[in-house]
Amino acid sequence: MSAISEPGVLGPVVALNLWTFVIEGWMFARRIPAITKHKIPMDPTLSKEQITAKYPNSVRWVGDNFNHLMEQPTQFYAVAVAIALLHERKGSKADVTLAWAYVGLRVLHSFVQASSNNIGRRFLIFLTSSFVLLGMTVNAAKLVF
Repeated sequence: MSAISEPGVLGPVVALNLWTFVIEGWMFARRIPAITKHKIPMDPTLSKEQITAKYPNSVRWVGDNFNHLMEQPTQFYAVAVAIALLHERKGSKADVTLAWAYVGLRVLHSFVQASSNNIGRRFLIFLTSSFVLLGMTVNAAKLVF
């Protein structure tokens, strides 16, 4: 593959974005039937928290995970794109490995949160993914400074 067609660190960026859409679909697949089944009110005078509290845990957990994919992964997207821009569009082998590790950990985190929501397991996965992202950030900083 030529350098232009090799995805490098941008492959994991696209993969995590696609995964976010999978979780969004899973969230809707759980929420929409729950609205009818559990008579969830669509009352604009209720807060988000009041409405969300009426969903069963299995529905709420997938929604929570979708929200989490809008949080720390935004740092991942920014750092990965910075690495791609500063390192001939692809990043080093270490950067690509770290990026795929981050994506894998976020996918694993999604499965744990959406199924059992085991807080201890989720925390360890999150902590590990944070260190992976820190490694990518340090590598990006070396390219910038």
